[in-house]
Amino acid sequence: MFIGALQKTTLVDFPNKVACIVFLVNCNFKCKFCYNRELTSHKFFKKSKRELIDEKDFFNFIESKKKMLDGVVITGGEPTLSPGLTSFLRKIKSLGFAIKLDTNGTNPGILKKLFAERLVDYVAMDFKAPFEKYPKITQSEISSEKILGSIDLIKTSGVAHEFRTTLYPLLTINDLLEMAKVLKGEKWFLQNFQPENALEVKSRRLKPMKVSQIKEFIKEVKPLVNVSLRGED
Repeated sequence: MFIGALQKTTLVDFPNKVACIVFLVNCNFKCKFCYNRELTSHKFFKKSKRELIDEKDFFNFIESKKKMLDGVVITGGEPTLSPGLTSFLRKIKSLGFAIKLDTNGTNPGILKKLFAERLVDYVAMDFKAPFEKYPKITQSEISSEKILGSIDLIKTSGVAHEFRTTLYPLLTINDLLEMAKVLKGEKWFLQNFQPENALEVKSRRLKPMKVSQIKEFIKEVKPLVNVSLRGED
């Protein structure tokens, strides 16, 4: 398991849990707005001159924090690309921790397996854009059927979950309306674009959507989807 970083405590990333966050290296997307460039590939991670965290050291850490931590957040990168993910989660579970998984939804087969084994207690899936804009925003080719398959799988899994969207400036209000229809009845968090550390240099010059515009959109679609702006009351 390629553990690129470990945040030892979080009170906000796993609902109703005190957790740590494990950041796994490698992703099949290169989203223009991504702020974790060093986690998108082993090449970028090596260039960052950071060192991987030994799996043994991670487990020693969580075993020593059993009285303080309730759960472990697995994020990335894209965790479902890690070939040892299932056994890694089994071991975490065996120690009595709840698990939250962050995913981009490109591997519905892996999600199905994890759900079947009851290895995940909460899932947060990033819904990047309307399907036709995925290639441009993620700078990657991916089957829209896989994204939709993951959304449908998560909806019907019985596992607590949420969907998330970063409001990259390429997205229009009409795009968001289209996405809201896909997520009808679901919990959907919007987070505004932060240009400073965007992976694509050109994107760093783009301006985030105005909060007033976001709130107007939220008011319009509230009857359709349980949407809110993360970081705002």
